[in-house]
Amino acid sequence: MSGQTIYLDGEYLAMNPGWHVEECAWKATYILRMLSQNHLSPQTICEVGCGTGEVLKQLQENLESQCNFWGYDISPQAVELAKTRANERLQFKLADFRRERVDFFDLILVLDVIEHVEDYFDFLRQLQDRARHKIFHIPLDLSVQTVLRRNALIKRRKMYAHLHYFTKETALQTLRDTGYEVLDCFYTPRSLYFAGSSAQKILRLPRKLCFAIHEDFAARFLGGFSLLVLAK
Repeated sequence: MSGQTIYLDGEYLAMNPGWHVEECAWKATYILRMLSQNHLSPQTICEVGCGTGEVLKQLQENLESQCNFWGYDISPQAVELAKTRANERLQFKLADFRRERVDFFDLILVLDVIEHVEDYFDFLRQLQDRARHKIFHIPLDLSVQTVLRRNALIKRRKMYAHLHYFTKETALQTLRDTGYEVLDCFYTPRSLYFAGSSAQKILRLPRKLCFAIHEDFAARFLGGFSLLVLAK
């Protein structure tokens, strides 16, 4: 895999045929929770790296009718899938958002994206002044169990093209280092809902129990969690 090629030539779609559409309603639920607990009612929402567009579709179905949505992705395959969900207030474009001359948005969504970007510091800086608020969803791939398992991180690199690996602390510090003010954050327990392999299914109960007792410990020790961050 080389740079962005994997997203342009269909290789990523071949490895992930559904483009993770099964997780979109789940992600949208947490985004709605973040908006609600921070009393935000955006009228314009843009998703950078929108994939199939299903997250935006789910949000459109649950937010005020006057809210307008735009999705951008560099993958032709993803945008073709997304355009099947388009309507008058939900539009998709095949483009690198950073190079687009577009309006200022109330909210930009960056969901499971920065771990794929080679120069994610520059990427984050270029998004900083494009919206009032931003919501990031960042997988926390670094944990005790992923470090101890010889091929755990390499598997993520090969299957999901993750180039960078974060903990809660490094994810938040990265946002601060690139000029963001972190307003709120919480864990999203992906591994409790989407456990595919036998090993992931075995870990589901220990993760659930640990998470109920001490969220930070569960994320650091067993892994399988992501971080949803509201910033400006």
